This record gives sequence, C-alpha cells and structure tokens, in this order.
Amino acid sequence: MNTDTKRTRFEASIDKSAALKAAESSGQVADSMDVRLALMARVHSGEITLAQAQAELKKIKSGAKRSGKMTRAQVFSRG
Repeated sequence: MNTDTKRTRFEASIDKSAALKAAESSGQVADSMDVRLALMARVHSGEITLAQAQAELKKIKSGAKRSGKMTRAQVFSRG
C-alpha cells in the first residue's frame, strides 16, 4: 500500500483542528473558545458557579442549530 497518497490520522487531526479554528474565526461556532473562556472568567470571578457555567454551555450548545450555528464537536467531526 502506498502511504504517500493516504492521509494519516495525525494529518486528519491537524486538518480538523484548522477547520475548527477557521469556523470559530468566521463566527460559525456557537460554543467557541471565546465563549468558553468568557464563561470560565465568570466562574473565576465568583459571578457564577461551575455547575451554572456547565448548564449555560449546555444551553448554548443545544440552541446552536436554532441560531444557525454549529458546535465545536460538529465542526471537528466534519473537518
């Protein structure tokens, strides 16, 4: 089998990560890293608890399709 024409798992992972970053930068991802970091900043400041942040993230992820966006997991799996 010629390995030059076949992508390795590592290469596929790199491509999927790049696709995820591109989708996040274009605003297509509902639960982007910026949203997640903002939630964690609220947790660290004591504004909300970790459980509340997790519940809010779950709500954001479930409403992603209604708002015309995708979740990080969906973007990564489609890569």
